[in-house]
Amino acid sequence: MMNRRSPPSIIAPARSVTPIATRHYRDIPLRRLVAAKSEQELRVSVCIPAHDEEATVGGVVGKIRRWLVDRVGLVDEVLVVDDHSGDRTAAVAEAAGARVVSAADVLSDVAGGSGKGEALWRSLYAARGDIVLWCDADISDFGSRFIVGLLGPLLTEPDVSFVKGYYERPVWGGAGGGRTTELMARPVLATLFPHLSTIVQPLSGEFGGRRELLELLPFVRGYGVDIALLIDVADAVGPAGIVQVDLGTRVHRNRSLDELGPQALTVLQAALDRAGVRAANPATLLRPGHPPLVRSFSELPPLATLRRALPPPADDEPGTDPRSAPPVATVGR
Repeated sequence: MMNRRSPPSIIAPARSVTPIATRHYRDIPLRRLVAAKSEQELRVSVCIPAHDEEATVGGVVGKIRRWLVDRVGLVDEVLVVDDHSGDRTAAVAEAAGARVVSAADVLSDVAGGSGKGEALWRSLYAARGDIVLWCDADISDFGSRFIVGLLGPLLTEPDVSFVKGYYERPVWGGAGGGRTTELMARPVLATLFPHLSTIVQPLSGEFGGRRELLELLPFVRGYGVDIALLIDVADAVGPAGIVQVDLGTRVHRNRSLDELGPQALTVLQAALDRAGVRAANPATLLRPGHPPLVRSFSELPPLATLRRALPPPADDEPGTDPRSAPPVATVGR
């Protein structure tokens, strides 16, 4: 009889399968968060990567600016990275009160091109906060709860280094949200990274963490960035350093299946890379009725290593060190 080799164990000895801690955006009163931020002397940046989002980006920026910057001072900076938009995204965001930088002007010799991972990485470099949060630009029912909820654990729980939002996504225009999550991301985590399988929405665009952690991590190019960051954060600080927050409901543009296939491919590429599985790179996605789609997997280096190799930026350039930068002109108290 042929001897079969036992498959390797998926769960590494250091990985816990304890469920990721869950909070709700209403758990901590706003007054307490403002006091905690002041006591710790932390600066908070909210970064919004945007590509052709002139219809919604102004509403997102305006609410953060009006309620959380000018009124209570919970947020110090609203930064929009205009990711090669062909519409008025930059102008609308600036008019609403954001500091706007063009993706093409931030470390273009290193990052190059457009894409979600590139935009997130550039925004981390350009932002000035000790805590950096990200929020999508296409949310049509945006409320301050998205930012307040994410900040709650980071300002009141010292052992928490990373937060991930989740929400209900109602059917909109006949299509429900979260299809890439349900058909790709969640099964991949359950199979390869079961210690993260309790994350409700691993691809959520609302998340953030402490700069000292984020600058130690590489950023995968494209749509694989979300799942790769989640895996890398868990390896760096353990699942106990992550909290997921219920942000209520979220309404945004749902993409067609033609758009979701390439997204799912990049999510799979990132997960396989983090699991140490050799895979075709580039990969070619073949779909009936469509030309072949080629996607390569690559990532951008941790900013901590990059900062050591580059001279510090001037005070008026994107990427100014948040610990020495002057107050941002667009921020009110």
